[in-house]
Amino acid sequence: MPLVPFLNWLTLHIFGGTMPFWVAWTIGEVILMAVVCLVLMLGVAGVILADRKIWAAAQMRRGPNVVGPFGLFQTLADAFKFLFKEPIIPSGANKVLFLLAPLVTSTLALAAWAVLPVSAGVMFSNINVGILYLFAISSLSVYGVIMAGWASNSKYPFLASLRAAAQMVSYEVSIGFVMITVLLFAGTLNLSAIVEAQRHGWFVFTLLFPMFVIFFVSSLAETQRPPFDLLEAESELVAGFMTEYSATPFLLFFLGEYLNVMLLCGLMTVLFFGGWLPIWSIAPFTFVPGFIWFLLKAVFIFFLMAMVKAIVPRYRYDQLMRLGWKVFLPVSLLWVVITAGWVLYRSGGF
Repeated sequence: MPLVPFLNWLTLHIFGGTMPFWVAWTIGEVILMAVVCLVLMLGVAGVILADRKIWAAAQMRRGPNVVGPFGLFQTLADAFKFLFKEPIIPSGANKVLFLLAPLVTSTLALAAWAVLPVSAGVMFSNINVGILYLFAISSLSVYGVIMAGWASNSKYPFLASLRAAAQMVSYEVSIGFVMITVLLFAGTLNLSAIVEAQRHGWFVFTLLFPMFVIFFVSSLAETQRPPFDLLEAESELVAGFMTEYSATPFLLFFLGEYLNVMLLCGLMTVLFFGGWLPIWSIAPFTFVPGFIWFLLKAVFIFFLMAMVKAIVPRYRYDQLMRLGWKVFLPVSLLWVVITAGWVLYRSGGF
């Protein structure tokens, strides 16, 4: 049973006899949203700490190690610092859009998790077009970046927002073609069905391995991770489209960035690494719960992202755009044709 119907059923059985249906349903939804947000917030805190620790280890230093045991509370301390600081809004900024931009970014990052299955039957909404939903949400996230740069009324954030938007749009094209190759292999748009289609072999070990590489690199560019953090790389852009932001609005942008990183790690797990499926469908691997397998695979992918941040030098902007439009786009488009021909051949269509 999907997670949302189960929690609604449980809430109705607890409160249904003492209050109207719509009140019990609303309580169930509020409880669900609170639990999901809490889990994701804790996940972001862990990911930020892991990112800093991995980067420090690659540079032979300690990283966060003062606040809490092994620095475990450092991310929470940073979050509280931002929450209690005074937000400063530039006098010439469009105040409505200035405050709306980080809300749009963080809300869309949270909404994207609605269709990602973390185990068999454990998802918030098991829709048949989950891939299209994710692609639509990721496309809308560009608006938060543009709004932030334009509403700041400063040329530096505006230039950085245009650069970031161009970068995100460029690599979303390649990500779209990569998704098409996975859909051709799986024969479905449902994310849970895509995982089940890998029960006899993960897609990363098939014809789709080059597509995983393109998806991985495009994910770095999509989330402005190094070596593609060009929106704040050069001195003339200062700190990117978030230059004028501080306190909680800045925290919301930071939150949205790492939520997107976690989402793409989970999406790569679902599309290429069999989601919640074990490495081998034999004991003792089958004794491990599915969400543990999902978590381990997503953590491994994030470790690869963190190592790229630590060891790969930053690209120039012209190199970034050339890679997206002149390398990834033609290769992914060619692979759609090759994958379609292979699937047709295997199905006896030739």
